[in-house]
Order: sequence, then C-alpha cells, then structure tokens
Amino acid sequence: MATALNLQPVDWLNLFLYYLSISLLAVGGAIATAPDMHRFLVERQGWLTDVQFNTSIVIAQSAPGPNVLFIALLGWNVGLNTGDGTHMAWAAGALGVAVCMVGIMLPSSLLTWAATRWAHRNRERRSVRAFKQGMAPLVIGLILATAWVLGSAHGDPARDWPLWLLSAVTTLLVWRTRIHLLWLLSAGALLGALGWV
Repeated sequence: MATALNLQPVDWLNLFLYYLSISLLAVGGAIATAPDMHRFLVERQGWLTDVQFNTSIVIAQSAPGPNVLFIALLGWNVGLNTGDGTHMAWAAGALGVAVCMVGIMLPSSLLTWAATRWAHRNRERRSVRAFKQGMAPLVIGLILATAWVLGSAHGDPARDWPLWLLSAVTTLLVWRTRIHLLWLLSAGALLGALGWV
C-alpha cells in the first residue's frame, strides 16, 4: 500500500482536470489511455503504487460491466491512500471515484453525442468514411501500448516469453477465428493457475 497521502483541494481539482483532458484521448476505450494514467498517477504524482494500478485494471477487466470501471477503482485507491483506515478514507475513496468517473465520462460523452448526431446525418460523405477507416490503426496502437505497460510491469519481458507468446497466439485466434473470447480468457486463466504463464 502507498504511504498515506495528504491531498489538498487543488490536488483533487488537478485529478479532475487530468481526467477531463484525457477523456478526449480515450479513442478505442479508456483502457487505451492506461499508459498515460500510469505515468500520471504512479510515476509523476506517486498517488498509487504499481501494484495498486495493475490490480485496479485486472479486477475491473475481469468483472462484468463497462470497460471504464478500472478508472473508478483507480480513483477509489487514490482516495483510500489519503486516509488512515478510518471512515474518512472510505469517504475519500468515494470522492476519488466521483472525481475520476465524472472527469473521464463528461467530455467524451458530450463529444460522442454531438459527433454521432453529425456523423449519422453525413454518413455518406467520403470524409466521414475515411475518418472511420483511419482511426482503426490508432486504436490498435493505443491498445498495444497498454498491453506493453501491463506486461512490462509483470517482470522481465525476456523471462516472461510464455506470457507474450500466449498473448500473440490469443491475438491471432481472435483475429482469424470465430472462437469466443471467453474461451480464450478461460484458457489463459487455466494456464496462469497452473503456473505456465
């Protein structure tokens, strides 16, 4: 656990403004911006540890629900780190959830609503079709960067070649077959439980 933090109102405002700004970069989902969140929350501010950051993502991604839940857990952990284990830590955790979730959801939701209305009205334009096709490589690159950050935090990439091999095989199977993703997740969980990856 990180040492107890003393976040001032200006720190909470900075956290909110950070999520407001990163919201518009979350092309392909909020998970695509995880590398920058790691930079801000762990490396720059020191509000979370590597373990807290990675655990928040793992728990949220394994739970049913929207992909963005990991941001709520990041905010929760920042809030908990500000307290001393009392009920005030829980209140700070709830504040962290609210600050992060409103910050990440508000701009992107408003922009998505406006852009979707416009794109639907202009869906036959060549520029709209070109924009949709041009965004695909960007989304793939952001997701690969997220995979690198999460995989590198696990340990030495050269030593963890089975993990990377499993990731590559899973990616190919998702891309080239119709095997349901839950089967692949189950196989990865089984391999992890057996200690093979």
